[in-house]
Amino acid sequence: MILDQTRVNRIFLPETYADGVPYELLQELRASSPVCWVEEPAVGAWPAGPGYWAVLRHADVKHVLRTPEVFSSQLGATQIRDPDTAADLDFARTMMLNQDPPEHSRLRRIVAAAFTPRALGELAAAIERCAREQVDSVRGLGRADFVQLAADLPVRTLAWILGVPEQDRQLLADWSNRVIGYQDADYADSRTVDPSRLTELGRTALAARPATRTTPDGRPVNPRSRAALADMFAYAHGLAADPLPGSLLSRMREGGLSTEEFETAFFLFAIAGNETVRNGLPGGLYTLLSHPDQYRLLVRRPELLASAVEEMLRFWPPVVDFRRTATQDVELADVRIRRGQKVVVYHGSANRDETVFPDPDRFDITRTPNDHVSFGYGPHFCLGAQLARMQLKAMIRTMLELPELALSSDGPPARLVSNFQNGLKSLPLCWQSCS
Repeated sequence: MILDQTRVNRIFLPETYADGVPYELLQELRASSPVCWVEEPAVGAWPAGPGYWAVLRHADVKHVLRTPEVFSSQLGATQIRDPDTAADLDFARTMMLNQDPPEHSRLRRIVAAAFTPRALGELAAAIERCAREQVDSVRGLGRADFVQLAADLPVRTLAWILGVPEQDRQLLADWSNRVIGYQDADYADSRTVDPSRLTELGRTALAARPATRTTPDGRPVNPRSRAALADMFAYAHGLAADPLPGSLLSRMREGGLSTEEFETAFFLFAIAGNETVRNGLPGGLYTLLSHPDQYRLLVRRPELLASAVEEMLRFWPPVVDFRRTATQDVELADVRIRRGQKVVVYHGSANRDETVFPDPDRFDITRTPNDHVSFGYGPHFCLGAQLARMQLKAMIRTMLELPELALSSDGPPARLVSNFQNGLKSLPLCWQSCS
């Protein structure tokens, strides 16, 4: 079959995702060209790229993710867009996310202690309490924007883990918006923090924030570069000078990380640890309320919450895609991939693969087994997956206590414009007020 390249390129364009993940197109491509070439046309001020191979079937996605010796995270890092300079690439390569074993394994061991069952158990009560406080704050109003309501839970959880003072936690939200939402005009220059509420360290770091998002010659600055995040790294170093004992930051400093490894580790947890839940929670609840029969079933049978959360993650993966780079010439699904070419796995496509998930477009909270790849697979399987699940369960459980919970007529949900994160910017909800 001859593919319409312009149509295929839609899975790359950020504007496509303003209307939702293009599941119909992904299904068509899985059937006809499960490993297909995608061009990278220029997007606004962002220049065109060399193109990449999109991997769309569940089995092929898992194969790519479990074979880092062939499909490397380190060679070109893990974002579709190439770093602007060799220095930017070198810096990105110090991040655990952008490394291959054995270096990846060394960094993972240093931070893994923060995510043991015992450590998570110590956080459980605080997470449940935070979820209840957030819901109680709006319970009598009868309506709320769930994106705004839920956003504070992952931010507070991260602040506890990293040892960030309560006054400074909104910095984490702004950093995430700038990095993850750089393709969306509403988030690219996020400034929601109130400087008067920050600690002295927070105000000092805020002063280090770059004044412009463009280079002297007018090109956009890569939002994930060291220069673009000078304020975040200034804060990380200041906090590490006197870390909270037992915090993840304390473990990172004691682990013998280089300066660059420390900075990128802070980046990884401050951003990725926030966005997975911030996308997954609204997306999951929106999916549930869009299927009233499943909502009513979960209200009747709350013991289905764990399987419901897994189905929410399958149906609404927080991350759209991740990139690898071929270390050698290799064949995948009868397609010849050349050494050095980009290979991008699509979680949303793998999660709807009809050869693995019967009736994949049906949302079914009783689905089992549920072999979704929303947390990745292989050596890079999400270290914080259990923590994310804990937060999702706590907030969904608490929201289900609100009687007659439903999508509001105040307006449709607003989606994040991003070809990487599957997020919502607003989700108006209503319920029967108890006041």
